Amino acid sequence: MRPAKTDYAEYYQKYIDLIESEDIIQVLSSLNEEASDIFNSFPQSKGDYAYAKDKWTVKKVVGHMMDTDRIFAYRAMAIARGEKQPLPSFDQDEYVRNGKFNLRELSDLTYEYRLLRESNLLLFKGLNHSVYSNRGIAAGNEVTVLALMWMIAGHQKHHLKILKEKYLK
Repeated sequence: MRPAKTDYAEYYQKYIDLIESEDIIQVLSSLNEEASDIFNSFPQSKGDYAYAKDKWTVKKVVGHMMDTDRIFAYRAMAIARGEKQPLPSFDQDEYVRNGKFNLRELSDLTYEYRLLRESNLLLFKGLNHSVYSNRGIAAGNEVTVLALMWMIAGHQKHHLKILKEKYLK
């Protein structure tokens, strides 16, 4: 089931549109496998590679993907559990800067990412479908649990495409 356009801020439409299947759990699982394949395509020596000046390195892209997965999954969990307080936004550039991802091994980052995605999959599989329509406020916008799951998948698909097209050339 797809989220309705009223379930998320318009900005996220570009991510939602990247997902073709209706089974979001299967999509997230498949994307985890695809991410592992793409991440494993990079030799350790290419972890600090950026395709252009002022672009993130491979390690920073992976770190950003982890940060976003964690934040969106937390939002989904909080809203599923009935959180009424607005959830904060985050500055992705500040998070990447403070993540110090270039100081880590690419293999450690990609392993952590895989474990994070598997953990989030277990969280999402454990949710009763009745909470998918729960609404909350995140980053100043109303959003549903289901929309957050789709946003995670679309965000990952977006960055995997960039890694394939711009970094693996």
